[in-house]
Amino acid sequence: MLIFPESRKKILVTGGAGFIGGAFIRNLLMTTQMKIYCIDKMGYASDLTSVTKTISLLGDKAKDRFTFINSNIADKIALEKAIDISDPDIVVHLAAESHVDRSISNPSIFVESNIIGTFNLLQSLLNHWENLTKERKNNFRIIHISTDEVFGSLGESGYFVETSSYDPRSPYSASKASADHLVKAWFHTYNLPIIVSNCSNNFGPWQFPEKLIPTAVIKASTNKNIPIYGDGRNIRDWLFVEDHVDALQAIINKGKIGESYCIGSQNEKSNKQIVQLICKVLDKQRPDLAPHSKLIKYVSDRPGHDHRYAIKPLKISRELSWKSKSNFQECLENTVIWYLNNSTWIETVMQKSNYKGERLGLNV
Repeated sequence: MLIFPESRKKILVTGGAGFIGGAFIRNLLMTTQMKIYCIDKMGYASDLTSVTKTISLLGDKAKDRFTFINSNIADKIALEKAIDISDPDIVVHLAAESHVDRSISNPSIFVESNIIGTFNLLQSLLNHWENLTKERKNNFRIIHISTDEVFGSLGESGYFVETSSYDPRSPYSASKASADHLVKAWFHTYNLPIIVSNCSNNFGPWQFPEKLIPTAVIKASTNKNIPIYGDGRNIRDWLFVEDHVDALQAIINKGKIGESYCIGSQNEKSNKQIVQLICKVLDKQRPDLAPHSKLIKYVSDRPGHDHRYAIKPLKISRELSWKSKSNFQECLENTVIWYLNNSTWIETVMQKSNYKGERLGLNV
């Protein structure tokens, strides 16, 4: 549970209609009495269904605590207005374009959102912070959420830690690395109270269907081929989104200004292993189509596909007493079942975004 000083009453979440942002806001609604402001440009992957459902369950008090601002952080004037409206004590910066394949096809959007948007946010928040009362200024925090992809690609051994060198390989990771450097510069130059986190691959319910796990479930459940890039041996450290939210709580509560924290669950699985596990769940849930593994199809690899990401979360464990609590197998199974039971939501967000399940990232 989030425990805040009395002076921290208002929180601004950028990208709050995204996958991780939605999970974070749902948690805030259920575990705090804070006034929550969500700013989101409502891009193709934005969706507030999970948040509105949570508000409906909690009632009018929750409704009164939530304010949505439809705005793009790349629009400086609109962003400044949103900060004036929200007057935040804490800012959790999640707004970002995040799909590597889309960054290959159209990198300019990633530069605009992840770099220019972050720059605008830093400048606007610097002005906001400098005009706060002494008490609010001392308690003010900005949490910048980044990715392990900024560190590049690992071989068969080794782990990413907070001191790992930056070596981004895709337009997406390069744009996030740029944002990280801006954030750290604004801390060192202007003393803006910022904390950075770098997380591993998130998964769970409500994730937009272009990502690996929902893609595999949707394809297989409709008896279509499940595409796996290359030989399927690319490895990721899979972090359940609710564990990520718990880590962000710990960072807000106990994180040290100017520090970085790597968030990972040490659940390393190759893409091939993930899809095979999904197929086993589907075999139990939809035995009439078993074995679903027959639908696996290896396709041409993603350009510049990083081989392995893996985080050693020793710092956050040691300093903030955080570690992932979820059972990976149970969370994966529950996630697969969630997608099977929420076909209407899937159809709605795909139709809204004009995404038909096609492969992206081939325009190189």
